[in-house]
Amino acid sequence: MNYLAHIYLARHSDDAMVGALLGDFVKVNAQAIYPPEVVQEIQLHRYIDSYTDSHPIVRSAVQLFGEGRRRYAGIVLDVFYDHLLSRRWAQYSSGPKAELIQRFYQAVAQYEPLLPERLRAMLPHMVAQDWLGSYEELASVELAVQRISQRLSRNGHLMREGLLDVRAHYDTLAAGFDQFFPQLIRFAEQKRSSMRLLPLIAEASE
Repeated sequence: MNYLAHIYLARHSDDAMVGALLGDFVKVNAQAIYPPEVVQEIQLHRYIDSYTDSHPIVRSAVQLFGEGRRRYAGIVLDVFYDHLLSRRWAQYSSGPKAELIQRFYQAVAQYEPLLPERLRAMLPHMVAQDWLGSYEELASVELAVQRISQRLSRNGHLMREGLLDVRAHYDTLAAGFDQFFPQLIRFAEQKRSSMRLLPLIAEASE
């Protein structure tokens, strides 16, 4: 999952949304820097990514990409799924998408001194260009994938060419997302609940 989906799944609090973003930028051991709810969402971010990568629907989607491009299909799909979530926002949220995005931008700005260097450098561009709001347009997905591909030391063209597969199989990929995303929502809710129980279990055993 990419930024918008992670933030949507953590929309219940500002700290949770910040942690959901940080999951892509910080090491596992973040307890010494961030509050507990941020740390929990960093950890949950990784569970969500593992669940997504191993899900049969997502694995089937990867097979729709051309040979040589499948290695990068997961990254392309992450961004494309943000596009689909953006287009289907009213199905999953009663609140306006733009309001949640602005709330997130304000929340993460409060953590600016504690952000990793790469995120701190990226954040002004994300806000000024409204990356999260722009995903509704497929052209913005393509721009995001091009941006990511530039960080690769080689074969960035294969990632960019994966956009051809997205366009060719748009309807099939969208149908898969419609099946997969409600399952991901349930997984995230259940996993978050079980993580909250762990400190209580530890205290009871002492």
